[in-house]
Amino acid sequence: MSPVEPRAGEKKILDEDCAEDTLKNGILMLTNQRIIFERTKGTLLTLSKKTEDAALDVPLDKITSVKTEGFLATKLVLITNGTVYKFGVYSNRKWAKAIEEQIKANKNSA
Repeated sequence: MSPVEPRAGEKKILDEDCAEDTLKNGILMLTNQRIIFERTKGTLLTLSKKTEDAALDVPLDKITSVKTEGFLATKLVLITNGTVYKFGVYSNRKWAKAIEEQIKANKNSA
């Protein structure tokens, strides 16, 4: 069960099990309001995972840059408040496009 509660009017756009270079393993989630990374801890014995805490919870208007990098080991790169996060997601271009679309939609509705 996720410890992050949805906000009023919040809808999940994408989520994926991935790893971030410094935050390690977790679940990256994009909603129409924010981007969240919840750390997970897996148990090999039972092949289960549980979420631990929200290591990153950033409103979309606080994201200053979204880009992709790499050829074989590709990363989704987010910059917020001068901090760089690099996520190893399956389809970094799909994620970057979805984040940019949500940022643009938020600006238009504000």
